[in-house]
Amino acid sequence: MAREFKRTDRVGSQMQKELGELIRTRLESSRLGMITIQEVRVARDFSHAKVYFTTLGGQLDEKQTEKALKEAAPALRHELARRVRMRTIPQLHFVHDESVGRGASLSSLIEEAVARDSHKPE
Repeated sequence: MAREFKRTDRVGSQMQKELGELIRTRLESSRLGMITIQEVRVARDFSHAKVYFTTLGGQLDEKQTEKALKEAAPALRHELARRVRMRTIPQLHFVHDESVGRGASLSSLIEEAVARDSHKPE
């Protein structure tokens, strides 16, 4: 039996793809570094979308990058409306995704614990 996806999931996936391309081509700032769109969660009524992103490199920290993306949100929404055929394009709310950083932190803690256990005599 095929797995059914909600329409909001499909729209979020399409928006993730398009926003990734738009940010890569429209926001060519070396200060921002590389921005990756991790997920887009669209509200059931399609009025709002939370856009989770991560950064790599760049001169700005996460908060400054989030502020720059929030300032660019109206222009990105306008371009998104030209690319995606929908009656209403959701308002974009950018949120820094901290799960990648947490995952790296947990991974290093696990490696540290394994290294300590391997040096212990039994």
